[in-house]
Amino acid sequence: MNSSINRVLYFPIIKIIIGIVVPFFLFVVIQNFVLKPFFYIIISEKSIADPIIIFISSVLLLVNYYYLFRFYDKRKITELSTKYLLKEMFGGFFFGFFTISLSIFILYLLGHYQAFSITTTHYSARMFTVILFAAIVEDLFHRGLILRILENWLGTNIAIFIAMLVELQHITNPNFKIFDLLLYLIWGFTMGMMFVYTKRVWLPYFFHVGWNFSQPFYGSNLTGQNDFGTIIQSKFTGSELLTGGAFGIENSIFTLSFLLFIGISLYYLAKKEGKIVKRKPFKR
Repeated sequence: MNSSINRVLYFPIIKIIIGIVVPFFLFVVIQNFVLKPFFYIIISEKSIADPIIIFISSVLLLVNYYYLFRFYDKRKITELSTKYLLKEMFGGFFFGFFTISLSIFILYLLGHYQAFSITTTHYSARMFTVILFAAIVEDLFHRGLILRILENWLGTNIAIFIAMLVELQHITNPNFKIFDLLLYLIWGFTMGMMFVYTKRVWLPYFFHVGWNFSQPFYGSNLTGQNDFGTIIQSKFTGSELLTGGAFGIENSIFTLSFLLFIGISLYYLAKKEGKIVKRKPFKR
């Protein structure tokens, strides 16, 4: 009986479900019944309280995940290892920001981008903490959980393919068009390869933060949304293929090309260094 229960509990799909449900359940309970009541009492201004709550919630989610799998798998949680944290933090943020910046620079040279002024009036701390939280949710569960378990089970190639399909959940974002599918597939591939290469969530996470912060920074929509504020007041002109249109600069053909180049380069390095996991042979 015990062996049957263990087979069910440790079946990869079940582990993924438990790994999502348990941390989120604890997170929702603590955020809504502890953090919000406490901070809304001591801080009357929600514009100040909310960023604090969101930041603590992000840390809380990581803690929930960490202790769940310490107990569940009885192993070191290497995907959250802080051994190279500073390197992956600054490197990831820089390359995420730089990738978008490169596309902006090309558009500027082509006459399709104009900057008028710089101000933080239209950007809030709450928006930045929302970006931090949204990124940690996606990278912790998409990369640290789903991709990690699938890679150990099915091998890197199949796991990466599934990870690309998982990103299609974003098709509900505003201003979505069929062409945007390409962005999500490339995004899933490249972010997945960042995890495969490092076996940690930090590089894809901080790349994600730099990527998401840079778009409203330059005055672009972010994944079709225009409510994240802006720092540089600007104007985009030209075809959607070049500018990304209402979806944002991340959907520009330039940005997609850079992102794909990063993913292919990481795959090459991972294969060269023996980090591509082969699919285990089927056992009857």
